[in-house]
Amino acid sequence: MSNKEAWVGTWRPHKPRGPIAALYGSPGPKYALPGLTGNTKHDPTKGKAPMYSFGIRHHQPNHDSSPGPKYLIPSNITRSGRDGTPAFSLHSRQKDPEVFKAPGPGKYSPENSEKWIFRSSPAYSLAGRSKEESTNQTPGPAAYSLPPVFGSKTVGKTAAPCFSICGRSKTGNFDEDLKNTPGPAAYKAVDPYIYMKKPPHFSMTGRNYTPCDSTMKPGPGAHYPERVTNTRAKAPSFSFGLRHSEYIAPLIEDVLE
Repeated sequence: MSNKEAWVGTWRPHKPRGPIAALYGSPGPKYALPGLTGNTKHDPTKGKAPMYSFGIRHHQPNHDSSPGPKYLIPSNITRSGRDGTPAFSLHSRQKDPEVFKAPGPGKYSPENSEKWIFRSSPAYSLAGRSKEESTNQTPGPAAYSLPPVFGSKTVGKTAAPCFSICGRSKTGNFDEDLKNTPGPAAYKAVDPYIYMKKPPHFSMTGRNYTPCDSTMKPGPGAHYPERVTNTRAKAPSFSFGLRHSEYIAPLIEDVLE
């Protein structure tokens, strides 16, 4: 069988005229087509069906939910509302309302009504000068001064040489110390006892007392030898007044009429 009989049709293999995609390597099945389910990476050329989600649980309770047995119901609350028992509270005393105070005859000034009813002459008052509304900023006569006639600052005239007594300058003076050497007072006098024999020194010290017993001892006047009864007999002692018995009858004197 010849090669011409092996080919069927008019097409025969030939060299391509230009580059085709089959000549280059493709990444293969690396990229997938967009899906038709779900919301993410959906095929934009296809329509979407309605999607529903389960939702999430809200942290805040609904308005229709009751607080439950969390709160304590007051005892004066019934199923029909509050009971009619009067309740009182301790408040401060309210201030009495002020009564309307009508003005008296002394509040009116009828003498000031003439300028509103009749013609009156112009009246002027002596008021203070306002600083804010003052717009005249021109200087007064005391702000000017005539040029001096004497001295070195004369105007339009020849001035004679003037000399003044100035203070002594430390720079360029005859006693200027260019080397900044210290004077005799800058040195401290040396104690002569450092290089000479030092005599004995005495100081004023406090008075020293002889150590002795400082306890208080009784003197001769603190003793009473006449009161001693241990070594001799005691003399009888008497006191003013008598001791009476509670059972002795009182003395009854006959009164002669």
